[in-house]
Amino acid sequence: GVVNKYEINGLQAWIITHVLWFANAYYFHCFSPTIIFDNWIPLLWCANMLGYAVSTFAMIKGYFFPTNTKDCKFTGNFFYDYMMGIEFNPRIGKWFDFKLFFNGRPGIVAWTLINLSYAAKQQELYGQVTNSMILVNVLQGIYVLDFFWNEAWYLKTIDICHDHFGWYLGWGDCVWLPYLYTLQGLYLVYHPVQLCTANAIGILMLGLIGYYVFRMTNHQKDLFRRTNGNCKIWGKKPEYIECSYVSVDGTKYYSKLMTSGFWGWARHFNYTGDLMGSLAYCLTCGFEHILPYFYIVYMTILLTHRCIRDEHRCFSKYGKDWKRYTAAVPYRLIPGIF
Repeated sequence: GVVNKYEINGLQAWIITHVLWFANAYYFHCFSPTIIFDNWIPLLWCANMLGYAVSTFAMIKGYFFPTNTKDCKFTGNFFYDYMMGIEFNPRIGKWFDFKLFFNGRPGIVAWTLINLSYAAKQQELYGQVTNSMILVNVLQGIYVLDFFWNEAWYLKTIDICHDHFGWYLGWGDCVWLPYLYTLQGLYLVYHPVQLCTANAIGILMLGLIGYYVFRMTNHQKDLFRRTNGNCKIWGKKPEYIECSYVSVDGTKYYSKLMTSGFWGWARHFNYTGDLMGSLAYCLTCGFEHILPYFYIVYMTILLTHRCIRDEHRCFSKYGKDWKRYTAAVPYRLIPGIF
């Protein structure tokens, strides 16, 4: 279908938002830094109204004035179309792209603001910010900043390349992401945890190693693609399997699937790093309640499902070449186990 150009300015948007936040909360005193926590339920109502309004508008737009009619998908099932979306790349004007904006602006920018508000509430209630709350802010802040620093890479993910825009992304980005991804900070406001030094260092190391694995695995794939395999991974030329596929118009293409570096360990080792970081967020809360661990359970289900979805597409695309690849790299997420 149509290949769009994108305005990559997420990092600037994140920086401007946070500068304005700190200026208004701590310098001009226009509002308290605890404002998000203090209005958690009213904001939840607002987020839901926005999520459903955007999803409904996207549905109506897909029927009556789509950006590109050839990229629309109608299944005949109203509820499925509403949930999963009709338009592939709904836009208003040249630059306002629904998928990139809602995936990469309100929810994920709010993620770090919400955590800062939780930290401020801890300071207000207890006179200090616990090391567990600091760890949550630092580790999740690194993840968010990585997203914006590498925003161009995000354009190559399943969300942008394959998913249509409906309730799944519209409501999910407005409500699910900012409210469910910040459960650790919310829990720590009500149940502050001061970790011993050894546990704090261990959790920090797990989070940082997980981030390193996540970032370097994606970097290896990006470098391999950009150079068409003419690069070095871990000091030597990467190994790969030559594959071919045929497009809808009958044209035959060739590509390479890397089988060395982190990609020789598992077929989705970037997800493994992501899960290590997710577990670190949850461990900051101790073991008194299961609620903070919802995130690692959810991420495990989400990323395992993504593995299956991605591999189903790859098998359809590459056929027997994909079987050769899975024989060379037999594990999905955890080498020697799964």
